[in-house]
Amino acid sequence: MNEIVIYTDGSCLGNPGKGGSTNNRMELTAAINALLKIKQDKKIKIYTDSKYVKDGIEKWINNWKLNNWKNAHKKDVKNKDLWTKLDNLISKKEITWNWVKAHSINEYNNKVDILARNAANAND
Repeated sequence: MNEIVIYTDGSCLGNPGKGGSTNNRMELTAAINALLKIKQDKKIKIYTDSKYVKDGIEKWINNWKLNNWKNAHKKDVKNKDLWTKLDNLISKKEITWNWVKAHSINEYNNKVDILARNAANAND
């Protein structure tokens, strides 16, 4: 196999949840943790149901960096700590980001959704 395929999902109970976490922080954390596991130098396809993660990486992050981590409204970018981690992880990798509809007929997205919810419940 010439590429690695990853499905990610993040979940938290409440929004914000325990410790102030949010669904967006968990979505970013899921992508970061998946990429940390990869040791091979292969192309990567990441599937996420988070438009926040996909758009953040593909559309927003370069402007955030140019604007000293300020968004279009001149406010501090939320979750900067996680965005910078993710940015560092992807800098030397060839990654294609794909959005999938949540709670649809996508078998793998449904599986990671269950895993994410189970993890959130286990940490409650």
